Amino acid sequence: MTLPVTLTLNAGSSSLKFSMYNIAGAGEPQLMAVGGVENIGGQPQLKTQFGLNEPAVKQDLAAVQAQDHSSALNTALALLREKFPAAKASVVGHRVVHGGPHFSKAVVINDAVLKELKSLSPLAPLHEPHNIAGVEAAKIHFPDALQVACFDTAFHRKHPKVNDTFAIPREYYDKGVRRYGFHGLSYEYISGELERIAPLLFAGRVVVAHLGNGASMCAILNGRSVASTMGFTPLDGLPMGTRCGQIDPGVIFYLQQQEGLSVDQVRDMFYYKSGLLGLSDISNDMRVLLNAQVPEAHEAIDYFVFRIRRELGGLAATLGGVDALVFCGGIGENAVEIRRRICEDLSWIGIEVDTNKNEANAQVISTEFSRTRVMVIPTNEELVIARAAKRLLAEQQ
Repeated sequence: MTLPVTLTLNAGSSSLKFSMYNIAGAGEPQLMAVGGVENIGGQPQLKTQFGLNEPAVKQDLAAVQAQDHSSALNTALALLREKFPAAKASVVGHRVVHGGPHFSKAVVINDAVLKELKSLSPLAPLHEPHNIAGVEAAKIHFPDALQVACFDTAFHRKHPKVNDTFAIPREYYDKGVRRYGFHGLSYEYISGELERIAPLLFAGRVVVAHLGNGASMCAILNGRSVASTMGFTPLDGLPMGTRCGQIDPGVIFYLQQQEGLSVDQVRDMFYYKSGLLGLSDISNDMRVLLNAQVPEAHEAIDYFVFRIRRELGGLAATLGGVDALVFCGGIGENAVEIRRRICEDLSWIGIEVDTNKNEANAQVISTEFSRTRVMVIPTNEELVIARAAKRLLAEQQ
């Protein structure tokens, strides 16, 4: 007897994250396995975890086992088939970073959709091609399964015009040059959790801080995104692990004209050599920087915190106040010191953090007198993808 499952795939430039969910029955998808292949095309490593309460296992792979996304997927599938021989993938859900101006919800991938996704590659040249590679690899491995695209931009597609445009000639807006916002799958999950556990907060003014190697913030009003720190690309807004965040466009002209850098060199710098790594010249890992007793590490952290506080003020102004601030992502969920520093001296916006609750990583870390609820909610983008995949599969049957 076969067991219907959904696979979720998140393909990066040199990585492939995956999960497997049991979608039998009418309830929520049930996690069976989660993992990823890192350093595809180099010295690859496979990390897997079977169930929420099992320890993660890492193993080094031979180069041939993950020389491209297709072979990496094949390696991961071999392990899943060995562990779950009765499982059959009925639907594969894909994280797609950019959905452009038209995709405002998850869709079934057919030839027309795939063609449209390829046309969006210039809007996200360092992300979209790898997402598409994951789709094409999955189509080879699962020719009978439904393929579903879930977009990081979709959650933001109903932004007010003022938060959706740039002050450049209008013709470029119609060509797709606009503010899209990203991390939408994460924000969708957090918003759904708030609706479940704190419906009054969900109906109010919420700022979510998704802080990890990629970082952004989103203003949400009654469950709807109204502003995001990220814009046309995932470069904008907050400084990140290796990405620069907000920068004066004049810097680009200077680097090209005065420093002689090419477009590719500037892009490589902004995506891979900037952010916490560039500021510290040590690491893009916040854990390393917090333990490093050198001025450069402190300066990088100071800038990271400063930009978050500055963006929080701007998003609060957009919302007309803040009823809840929610932290998620690797840093947001685990870095006690960063949360403390972000929330320090913010009583003017109604934020007071309980030190003991913060250090315990409690779900609510604000004091009982804080006008603004401050929460820590672990995000789960894979579950959002699995839910959408299961729903679209049911609609096709």
